[in-house]
Amino acid sequence: MWHTLPDEYVRAQLAVGSLVALGVARVVAAGIGAQHGWRIAAVTRWFIGAAVVFCLPQLLEVIFAADSHTAFVELQGKIIGCAVALFCAPIVSHRLGYE
Repeated sequence: MWHTLPDEYVRAQLAVGSLVALGVARVVAAGIGAQHGWRIAAVTRWFIGAAVVFCLPQLLEVIFAADSHTAFVELQGKIIGCAVALFCAPIVSHRLGYE
C-alpha cells in the first residue's frame, strides 16, 4: 500500500530546500563578487534568473500537464523558498559586509 505525504509537508520541505540552496549560494556569490568587484545588482539579477530556472520544471508541468496537482504543490513550495531567499540573503550579505 502506498502512502502519500500531505501537501503541507511537500510544500514546506521544498520551501526550506530552495531557501537554503538559493540563500547560501546568494551569500557566497556576494562574497565572491565583493572580492572581484562585481556589481551587487548584477548578482541579484543572476539569482532572480537562477530562481526562475530552479522553478521552471514544475512551472512547465503545471502549464502543459493535464493533471498536475503535485507539480503545483511543488511549484508553490519552490516559489515561497526562492522569494524568502531572495529577500533575506541580501540582508545577511550586508550584515557580513559584502554589500
